[in-house]
Amino acid sequence: MKIAQVTPLYEAVPPRLYGGTERVVAHLTDALVELGHDVTLFASADAETKAKLVAVRDQAIRLDPAPLKSDLAAHLSLLSEVKRRADQFDVIHFHTDMLHFPFFEQRAGRTVTTVHGRLDLKDLGAVYQRWPQYPLVSISDDQRRPLIHANWVGTAQHGVPASLYRFSPASEGYLVFLGRISPEKRPDRAIAIAKATGKKLKIAAKVDDVDRAYFEEKIAHLMDHPLIEFVGEISDKGKQAFLGGADGLLFPIDWPEPFGLVMIEAMACGTPVLAYACGSAPEVVEDGLTGFLVGDDAHAIAAVARLRELDRRAVRKRFEERFSATAMAMRYIEIYGGLAAPEEAELDLAAE
Repeated sequence: MKIAQVTPLYEAVPPRLYGGTERVVAHLTDALVELGHDVTLFASADAETKAKLVAVRDQAIRLDPAPLKSDLAAHLSLLSEVKRRADQFDVIHFHTDMLHFPFFEQRAGRTVTTVHGRLDLKDLGAVYQRWPQYPLVSISDDQRRPLIHANWVGTAQHGVPASLYRFSPASEGYLVFLGRISPEKRPDRAIAIAKATGKKLKIAAKVDDVDRAYFEEKIAHLMDHPLIEFVGEISDKGKQAFLGGADGLLFPIDWPEPFGLVMIEAMACGTPVLAYACGSAPEVVEDGLTGFLVGDDAHAIAAVARLRELDRRAVRKRFEERFSATAMAMRYIEIYGGLAAPEEAELDLAAE
């Protein structure tokens, strides 16, 4: 199958530091190539991929030192190049939210759009009603709730290459928080849990400009404590020791998390996850096997002591069974196979 993967241009593929969507695209693209498919990746020139690369920008936007740049212009150039080459592919797989909708209406039936973000935002509903012909893929079933009647053709949970992280059979007695410093991720909860249990907490996190005030006003002073260590952003290489040495990953979210890639990265190391039962967490964490699901701070504090009771080998095994990059790619191949044949799509367009 000839497949195009179209990624946002904000981060490299895979990202050098923090980054979710582009990291998933990197893992999916390589896994599809390994399974024998002819894959072309549309991305910035700093991508590292097993696929054919079509570079549409010299480097990813976020770490580009240029003081003035336009992310809209960059993505319009991206979509123009994809459209110019569209006839070369059996399937075009978009990861660019809904930005491509006005430009690929005539071939929507031969596209797949993975929706990576939250869907409970004003204006989104009208967009998906305006362009109902695009086949959509959710990354968790819970993600669909605000737009339950959209054109969903499947759910494909994220995956990580089984070789990317090594199994760590024993922890070193600390907890970790990995992600963004933002109100919905609740780093304040993670800090409070660590202090209440007397456990060291290592925080590896990105601080976006939009969350800078929140970090400085609400979080920074909470880190002035001997149990709390802030290490900033880390790469995939740095995650191995960071996650592998932990008793558990704290995932104390307070929002409808669409998936939560850090949960399966921890599981890949054999590290269980202590998550608040919001959004996708109940679909990812198997309570009592790969971690614990809690509903409030008191239950979270009590669960910390039980993390070491979990079998780290069983955590890794469930990761391999459910969340490897190969498992993700196989889910997408099934979705691709369910799309209308080109001649059927043409008949549908003629009928319209």
